[in-house]
Amino acid sequence: MLPTTHAFWWLVAFAALFAIPGRLYARRHREGLEDFIIARNSQGATATVLTLMASTLGTWILFGPAQAATWGGLGAIAGYALGSLAPRLVMIPLGRRLRELSPGGHSLTEFVMSRYGRPMYAFTLVIMLFYLFISLAAGITAIAKMVALLAPVPLWATCSVVMAATLLYTLYGGLRASIFTDKVQMIVILPLVAVLMVVGWQAAGGLAPTLAGLEATAPRLLDLTDPGGLKAGLTFFLAVMLTGLFYQGNWQRVYAARNNRAVSLGFLLGGLLSAPMIFVMGLFGLAFVGLGLAGDGSVALFSVLLADIPAWFAVGLIFLGLALVMSSADTTISAASSMIAVDGGRLLPGASGPRLMRLSRWLILLLALPVTFVAAQGYSVLYLFLLADLLCCAAAFPVFFGLFNRRFDGRAAVLATVSGLVAGLTLFPAPGDALDTLMESFLLATFMPVVTGLALLALLPAKQGFDFAALGAGARRFEG
Repeated sequence: MLPTTHAFWWLVAFAALFAIPGRLYARRHREGLEDFIIARNSQGATATVLTLMASTLGTWILFGPAQAATWGGLGAIAGYALGSLAPRLVMIPLGRRLRELSPGGHSLTEFVMSRYGRPMYAFTLVIMLFYLFISLAAGITAIAKMVALLAPVPLWATCSVVMAATLLYTLYGGLRASIFTDKVQMIVILPLVAVLMVVGWQAAGGLAPTLAGLEATAPRLLDLTDPGGLKAGLTFFLAVMLTGLFYQGNWQRVYAARNNRAVSLGFLLGGLLSAPMIFVMGLFGLAFVGLGLAGDGSVALFSVLLADIPAWFAVGLIFLGLALVMSSADTTISAASSMIAVDGGRLLPGASGPRLMRLSRWLILLLALPVTFVAAQGYSVLYLFLLADLLCCAAAFPVFFGLFNRRFDGRAAVLATVSGLVAGLTLFPAPGDALDTLMESFLLATFMPVVTGLALLALLPAKQGFDFAALGAGARRFEG
């Protein structure tokens, strides 16, 4: 373990290495609200790849995949990795379609309001903001727990440093500053992840001890056809894929991309390059079980790594953890800022761009307080994550089917979503219960809206279809 004082000051120094360049960049690129929230058509394919990878590879990759592997094996890891890849691939046609229909758009909620009306808009807004809150709290909780494994630094101290450093540049520079620091953070993340893999390989003694231990104690974890692993993999796949479609940070990058080619290349390569890294992180969970290590599966990766590591590697882990959490946290904060500005502009149609920007900044500062408080408690937010995932699964088909079908209206979208929620929640485990019915719950939430929506489309009287040209007219241009 590192001494507390040393670890804390390393934490502050590394946070400053990201925050100060981000702040300086923001000062040189001060634009109006439109640029602050969307940076429209400004990023090429390379920048889009890097920012998507950085926002995908949050601190959770050091915990989630390995923990999933301890009870779901290779099937769970594969589902996790493919689930992180799938939304990137699905976002390509969806993103290109929305750019074509609403070239001046800003967010998914903006589309839902124009396409379906207030009831579906309100539901979509709630689940997107709920997911942003949970995602931010979980990411900061993860880095606080990681630092505590390396040194006895209080959780509240790590949470405060990370939140303050991220707000320093994100609230000032918006999406452009987030994308700039993402590129800086990827310079840190890629080599340090490579070092982590090498050190992890050495700590585990290669493949042989892990494979021998698994074959003796838990051979099902190596079996890709194991029913438990398949259930876990399918659940993770649906949850991660469909939740990614409701993440405003992804939609910001759709509009920030220079053209459709940048969207396609950026999302394709961003997904293809991130998925293998997530899969490899999951293998540490198999090593944890195979080597018979003591402790909690939620810290499986660190149980493998921390048996006997030099101080320089512990410091490097702090640097890596900060790069991972700040790259995803600034994306989440920027996403929340954009939604506050866009949706606040709907509630305050006469508000100027500067006023909406001030409103966004103040509300984000207020939001940071409960997020930091929750993160400092060290709670597991897995249950809330799963609930947010279920909400997204129920809304996915109703929301996106309307991008392609003119006759699917707001009433059908709401009814289809409600059918998915009712079906999914009937089997959704209660807090503290075993997760035995989780896959069935997600399958019902995902596919019941498809059945309901198509049935409504067939049974309801035909009427004039939606005019997609109205989507472009529904996007407000923010000046100043």
